[in-house]
Amino acid sequence: MKFTIYPAIDLRSGAVVRLQQGDPDRQTIFGDNPQKTAEQWVDAGAEWLHVVNLDGAFDEGGGANWQALPGIITSGAKVQFGGGLRTKKDIARALQRGVSRVVLGTAAVEDPDLIADLVRHFGSEKIAVGIDVLHGQVRTHGWTDSANLSPEILALQMRALGVNRIIYTDIERDGLLSGVNYESTGKLAHTTGMHVIASGGVASLDDVHAALNQISSGVDGLIIGRALYDGRIDLAEALKICQ
Repeated sequence: MKFTIYPAIDLRSGAVVRLQQGDPDRQTIFGDNPQKTAEQWVDAGAEWLHVVNLDGAFDEGGGANWQALPGIITSGAKVQFGGGLRTKKDIARALQRGVSRVVLGTAAVEDPDLIADLVRHFGSEKIAVGIDVLHGQVRTHGWTDSANLSPEILALQMRALGVNRIIYTDIERDGLLSGVNYESTGKLAHTTGMHVIASGGVASLDDVHAALNQISSGVDGLIIGRALYDGRIDLAEALKICQ
């Protein structure tokens, strides 16, 4: 199984930002040129990018972020894109613009029939489900609402619909550089038999090693955000570990 590092590009009003625990009031802006950021990570060796339309996740539209998407795609990396994707039209729009995989979170909880339809229409490799968790419960709508649902139950529901890839984010750690929750991520992968990408809290190369150690459980990827932008992790070095 190949292990993939996904540099994160979080977009808000067209700028590259990072939030702490998903809170829009705790935002740091890292640049106003998403294409340049994408090219920086590709030059370091990235094959995939994890791009999030934060405005869409907060139900604020995100027109500037959609406009930035083609430039990011011209970097040459495959793009995994999410944030506010809640209709078949949204997914078709993203894929037509060159996105390789879309990520749905709120829609997976609120409209499972849509997920089944998307898998049938576009194929399971194009569809991933984001499971964002705080204190053991799934959160939706940009992490603002509780779904009163455990990640394991939601993941198994999605597996039954044909989904084979989950992105597991520990909200409590996200953007805080407190270390990835590799135990919970590995448990979810092992319990469900799905491919799982770990996200939230990556702080150092130790986290890369820790996530990589879960590959036998089904964890085959790691999203890195703030640690790259702060210079705590050298992307080329992290990629070398995963070879």
